[in-house]
Amino acid sequence: MQSLRNALRVSARTTLQRGAPALSRRAPMAAVTPILIDHYTRPRNPGSMDRKDPMVGTGLVGAPACGDVMKLQIKVDNGTITDAKFKTFGCGSAIASSSYLTELVKGMRIEDAAKIRNTDIANNLHLPPVKLHCSMLAEDAIRAAIADYHTKNPPTNLGKSEVKTLEMEK
Repeated sequence: MQSLRNALRVSARTTLQRGAPALSRRAPMAAVTPILIDHYTRPRNPGSMDRKDPMVGTGLVGAPACGDVMKLQIKVDNGTITDAKFKTFGCGSAIASSSYLTELVKGMRIEDAAKIRNTDIANNLHLPPVKLHCSMLAEDAIRAAIADYHTKNPPTNLGKSEVKTLEMEK
């Protein structure tokens, strides 16, 4: 972990010497936390699923400002997310956000996963302010995956008591 921090410091210092103003606003390297480094260096659930599977929802989102692209896929069984995979092209914070999100949603009801906010991800990974867009990307990805799943499997409330049926007039 120390060598990764040193590599990031050298990279940031070199870029700053070249005159990149965006890096001067970055948080100090002490803000790079062990959980963030862990999810970046050992990402959980990378890969993909068959997007033609009706039980798989796919969300593909991107952040034009930084060039990050995230594909998140969820497999749903009886309203519960049983598996999640991701492929992310982007910075370490984007990869870590994707990895963390896949662990977070596994075993969750789809309705609860739809309530995940970028702040949940950012706070748990301790993302620095300049990397909050990575957690926003993850929030957009889960919403897009759920929307895709619902496109393939429109939700119904037929099993719930509050649903009222229309009586046909004779």
